[in-house]
Amino acid sequence: MRRILLATACMLITAVGVPGPAFSQTLRIALREDLDVMDPTTATIFEGRIVFAGLCDKLFDIDEKLNIVPQLATGYEWADEKTLVIHLRSGVTFHDGEVLNAAAVKYTLERYLTMQGSYRKGELSSIDHVEVLDPATVRIVLKRPSGAFLAQLTDRSGMVLPPKATEAAGKDFGAHPVCSGPFKFGDRVAQDHVTLERFADYWDAKDIHFDKVVYQVLVDPSVRLANLKAGTVDLAEYVAPTDAAAVKADPKLRLVLSDALGYFGITNNLENGPQAKNPYGQNALVRQAFDLAIDRTALVNVVFNGLFGPTVQAVPPSSPFFDEALKVPARDVAKAKALLQQAGVTMPVKLELLAINDPETLQAAEVMQSMASEAGFDVHIQSMEFASSLQAAVRGEFQAYMIGWSGRVDIDGNTYVFLHSGQANNNGKYASPEVDKLLDEARGLTDLVKRRDLYAQMWPILRQDLPITYLWSRRNIVAMSAKLQGFRSVPDGMIRLQGLEMGK
Repeated sequence: MRRILLATACMLITAVGVPGPAFSQTLRIALREDLDVMDPTTATIFEGRIVFAGLCDKLFDIDEKLNIVPQLATGYEWADEKTLVIHLRSGVTFHDGEVLNAAAVKYTLERYLTMQGSYRKGELSSIDHVEVLDPATVRIVLKRPSGAFLAQLTDRSGMVLPPKATEAAGKDFGAHPVCSGPFKFGDRVAQDHVTLERFADYWDAKDIHFDKVVYQVLVDPSVRLANLKAGTVDLAEYVAPTDAAAVKADPKLRLVLSDALGYFGITNNLENGPQAKNPYGQNALVRQAFDLAIDRTALVNVVFNGLFGPTVQAVPPSSPFFDEALKVPARDVAKAKALLQQAGVTMPVKLELLAINDPETLQAAEVMQSMASEAGFDVHIQSMEFASSLQAAVRGEFQAYMIGWSGRVDIDGNTYVFLHSGQANNNGKYASPEVDKLLDEARGLTDLVKRRDLYAQMWPILRQDLPITYLWSRRNIVAMSAKLQGFRSVPDGMIRLQGLEMGK
């Protein structure tokens, strides 16, 4: 539901449904999209991860420099190259009073691996079995060595769930989630807000300075900015690049920019149902032609004021896995036309482009529509609400789907579940035995140089097949009240509530 910006701040507050001026103990955070399900097992949306950061602690976290640091764990060691031993923090309880122990960790990991519809299954597929050594120690035995596994436990796969409450709720767990984070679930109104309330028995209570957090869904970027300026929102997890200058110019606000971990691209439907049966889905030459028709640098300059970077790979330049040899190609309309002629397709080539109905994505789609038309494409843009578009992608109801990924600290989290055959997020049903082999081998190594070499072998194949047309690397653009203190800018874009407080 779009909210309409009105002329005055008072009218705006009434129109968008944002609660009135905050008491000091309430923090109001604006989200650019609504969540999907509030169950870490089946959740997929970036904004959901932001809410989970206040609701569900993880075994490990990452810091500003991408180091993996303990959270629910106090430490770990590798007993051998396939055996990870994790030591748990004592005195931690879930929101329902159940004790967080090794049995809960074992239960959670097994749920992630076996529950129907789990999106954590691919992330944790290296696990052979999990053992409880004692209440504070868990042993995870892998099928093979893995340089990526520990990083998986810094996100949803590392969120520990209470066995009793989870079993009792069953498939409805996401309607009233129970975790061990600093805040417990209060209420949710879809497309409007989520409220979390302070958990009095949180293990790190001294670092929590708010009694309540309200996550308000404000899809329109101009409405997010207006609410920031009016003081009815304390922090926006994202403001449009075109609004960054306005935030900088306002002495009551503060802008924080940082490199993100993810990318934005086009997932191409190659084998997922009837909508893959067209020249674009069945002929790599057609996808290569579309790729060459796009001027990525012009695209990010027009839509994002140059704050984002053009790319053709799944990790940002700040990643140790970034491949310097993989260059963004210059736009070449003549070569694109030649590829279409070589493919023997009827001109113009019709293409349905599914785009999320937020202003930036739609503008980017329109820019690419215009660019591609010069090369011989007739692009029709289909706009859809974000959560609905995710469901449509799973069902194969798309030809080309504009979708981003928030990113993970290890390249495996940006590639494996999207490019390996049979994985839950491989919505285009791409299947390449050679790519599968390289992904499996890279996941199974711990040596960074050897892993980089395997990924370097993978990129030329992907640039040929184009299961995903990578477009740009993202940045975190966070705006907040100048009074808000203690904010930590971490590349994953999560809003960590520990240490946040409102100054005077």
